[in-house]
Amino acid sequence: MTGELIVFVTCPAALADKLARPLVGEGLAACVNIIGPITSVFSWEGKVCQESEELLIIKSHRRCWEKLKARVVELHSYTTPEIVALPIEDGYKPYMHWLNVVLQGEAHDA
Repeated sequence: MTGELIVFVTCPAALADKLARPLVGEGLAACVNIIGPITSVFSWEGKVCQESEELLIIKSHRRCWEKLKARVVELHSYTTPEIVALPIEDGYKPYMHWLNVVLQGEAHDA
């Protein structure tokens, strides 16, 4: 397993750019895709809720995880934001190399 991560964060549309730009600008993410609008149906305080949101797909690395998570919590408007990380098991070597170079880590051989 490599240390690269895909992180999912949902947020209101007005917040998506305000989350994505600092994460990339501060070197916590190599790239953030903003996808939306999406509809989220979820349970909150005993009620079934439905909200229009945007989904951020964040490409990062395990070594950035704690700072990335803290920064999302700091910038996010939700009390309990969705911040879910999944390991990247494999990927196109040139892309993985780029991701690591951008995040100033040890790049894999391309």
